[in-house]
Amino acid sequence: MNNADLAETVAGASGLSKADAKKIVDGLFAAIADAAAKGEEVSLNGFGKFKVKESAAREGRNPATGATIQIAASKKLSFTPAKAVKDKLNG
Repeated sequence: MNNADLAETVAGASGLSKADAKKIVDGLFAAIADAAAKGEEVSLNGFGKFKVKESAAREGRNPATGATIQIAASKKLSFTPAKAVKDKLNG
């Protein structure tokens, strides 16, 4: 499922036009991304949590040459599903 499919599902469930539903979906993802960029945790009751995790700098290897390289520290966005979502996935 992509953004357009999600917007179409929201439009069908809420009676909105597809254009309005697309604006809502895009706005939701933008709000999550903005909060994550500020380092905030986004918690959606009954769905899960989006958290920013930090990855430390480390050494790695170039698979083509075998040379050692430095991998810079970075941040990543992780998602932890809520119990209700886990239960739905596992039947």
